[in-house]
Amino acid sequence: MGCPEEASANASVDQNGTGSEEEQMDSSSSSAEAVLACLRCSKLARLQCPKCLELKLPRSNGAFCSQECFKAAWGSHKQVHTESRRAVIRADTPQDQISEALSRGWMYCLHKGEHRSGRAPNYDWTGSLRPYPISARRFVPDNVPRPEWASTGNATAEQYSEWQNSVEIKTPEQIQTMREACKIARDVLDAAARAVRPGVTTDELDEIVHEATIAAGAYPSPLNYHFFPKSCCTSVNEVICHGIPDARRLEDGDIVNIDVTVYYKGYHGDLNETYFVGEVDEASRQLVKTTYECLEKAIAIVKPGVRYREVGEVISRHASLAGLSVVKSYCGHGIGELFHCAPNIPHYSRNKAVGIMKAGQTFTIEPMINAGVWRDRMWPDGWTAVTADGKRSAQFEHTLLVTETGCEVLTARLPTSPAVFPWLTS
Repeated sequence: MGCPEEASANASVDQNGTGSEEEQMDSSSSSAEAVLACLRCSKLARLQCPKCLELKLPRSNGAFCSQECFKAAWGSHKQVHTESRRAVIRADTPQDQISEALSRGWMYCLHKGEHRSGRAPNYDWTGSLRPYPISARRFVPDNVPRPEWASTGNATAEQYSEWQNSVEIKTPEQIQTMREACKIARDVLDAAARAVRPGVTTDELDEIVHEATIAAGAYPSPLNYHFFPKSCCTSVNEVICHGIPDARRLEDGDIVNIDVTVYYKGYHGDLNETYFVGEVDEASRQLVKTTYECLEKAIAIVKPGVRYREVGEVISRHASLAGLSVVKSYCGHGIGELFHCAPNIPHYSRNKAVGIMKAGQTFTIEPMINAGVWRDRMWPDGWTAVTADGKRSAQFEHTLLVTETGCEVLTARLPTSPAVFPWLTS
């Protein structure tokens, strides 16, 4: 999500509007330029209040078109900082965080994302994690091309496509566009990864993903896909996949998976990674590292002539050696003009996947590895899949292209990707 910066200038303002607290206006990212208006005059916002950035407030809270508007608005705008500090003090406990979110009109998500409620759902929770209220659906500018479900919530064309029953061989032109989409997805995920730390909410991570995707001229594929309410999935601790970003603050010792997919020029790019939040216990570190290795070992066998079912054998072998289990309810999938299509790529052993890999195919491999049993349960929101025993789960995903001699990892880590995995830097 890296963006060029404009020259900054001092904007000192006192209690009368001319000099009590020095702040330097930072340039907003191109994502803010694409979607935000100046708080004072409603012109296109090109600058961002640095104090708002420091406090990790939504970008819309501190957007201005110029130093002049920032200075003129300072007397009232600085109250936003005060209220933010008070909110952080109030939000010391989970109930405080929930109350704060509800006071802003946020609600709990229910029934596959189609319903909202001001009351927390009743459920036989398997672990310590609980759902929190979620914010309203984020805005996508009209000039951003979007998939059919952006307005309807339904993926009808995908459901009835011929590519649900046969595997498409992409043309060179299609492959090049997929490279572009996957590069955007990688940049977006890296931007979110840099923000992972104790105290950050998963809703804030979703905002970063959303703004970076829009800034790149892409649409966040999960948004309204079968009514999924957010622009990415954030799966914390015992959540296996499809966790919904909400008001919960990440805590020291958590692990969180961020799953990003973007829709660009008619094609999807899909990847995810699991990150450490602060100081994480050794068992969780080994779980995440082993899951990363499972994906790497699976990628290593991808080439023309290999059976899809062999991917699961490789992953299961490595996971079982570490005393871990492989989730069976979710699998890798074909991807391109469709978000999900053939082939299905199971990650567990002795699976029944039919077919062999051929050059020109694109699909994901995304093993979900559990510290305990492989079975999963579904939360009342209809999306969040959690481990049946409440133990932790980790996941990594790449979009791959089968080549004549092996494969190309279209969503591969870049030299600019954040160094968040110790085993890659040691």
